[in-house]
Amino acid sequence: MFPATRIRSCLPVINPMFKRLKPHRPFRQANLYQTKSVNTTAQLQKSKWTNVRAIFTRWVPLGSVIYVGWCYIRATINYEISKVEIKFYEMFPFRITSRLWGKIAAYELPVSLRSFVYGTYARMFSVNLSEAAISDLTYYKSLSAFFTRALRDGARYISPAPCVSPCDGVVLNCGPAKTDRIEQVKGVTYSLEEFLGENKWSGNGRSYYDSLLQDKKNVLHQCIIYLAPGDYHRFHSPCDWNSSFRRHFSGKLLSVNPWMASLIPGLFTMNERAVYIGEWKHGFFSMTAVGATNVGSIEIYKDPDLRTNTKGKRNRVDETVMEKISFKKGELFGQFNMGSTIILLFEAPADFKFDLKGGDKVLVGQALTEMSKENSR
Repeated sequence: MFPATRIRSCLPVINPMFKRLKPHRPFRQANLYQTKSVNTTAQLQKSKWTNVRAIFTRWVPLGSVIYVGWCYIRATINYEISKVEIKFYEMFPFRITSRLWGKIAAYELPVSLRSFVYGTYARMFSVNLSEAAISDLTYYKSLSAFFTRALRDGARYISPAPCVSPCDGVVLNCGPAKTDRIEQVKGVTYSLEEFLGENKWSGNGRSYYDSLLQDKKNVLHQCIIYLAPGDYHRFHSPCDWNSSFRRHFSGKLLSVNPWMASLIPGLFTMNERAVYIGEWKHGFFSMTAVGATNVGSIEIYKDPDLRTNTKGKRNRVDETVMEKISFKKGELFGQFNMGSTIILLFEAPADFKFDLKGGDKVLVGQALTEMSKENSR
């Protein structure tokens, strides 16, 4: 080892050697500049990605909140939505998202997750699990199976009234329909002909409204019932009747909740729907299952050929003349995979009265009519 004194004595010689190396520093500086350039490019790319991500994490949620708030304000001041806004709303890919949701809902969940998932859903949407035929949540393999669960025996009482509620839900509107324009909610209407389609089952040449009536003394009546996500998702026959004609409109899948129904005129004529037409004791009778966002799948138990929310043209109309199918009051008719709407349009005497009003909560089998008058006929 060199002694410390010897090393110190060499410093005057070593220092000039390091000074002569200074001209080589630009090479290291070039590498430094190159590194800085790479870092700057990486930062720019990161900044660009951050800006794109901010659109979805910041601006889209903020814009959605502002839009929903503005819609709420408009609803409180009876604002009428414009055609441009309706077209913009129709541009959203609800059919694609509904098919995607259908696949998710049909996915078999692990047994360990079922109680948590279904229990959380039940708490969020106030589902009455005590009414289910099978109360063990682990029995239901998928969300779809849970949504379409059966009721236990005795959970619903079928009224002796001639016409009863076909489903659980909230009444949006009910009463006589005396013109071709019918109220879907108070002050907002839809076209009768656009909703049912061309009259090919009665074949007379009168006006569309009159062509539906078998007795000129009668008038049409309607009842619109909205099924919320937490309601029982199956629907039943509301009376004793026969159906021999089905028309399937493969329209859009817009939301049909009461708020949207109050904003968009003709909402039910835009959406996908399965219309069943026939007769009951007073004449013309129709029952329509209307699809909605995430409810593209409509299943009718006695019509296995019906296929809804399929790929293809949105405005396609399929018509089927069926052999006469008889339905008994309270009999299972079909099911939705989420909340949606059932619309009854039927012929009845002018003094026919509903025993409920818009906004009322109804259950399957609950009387729709005033008992005394109907039983006297």
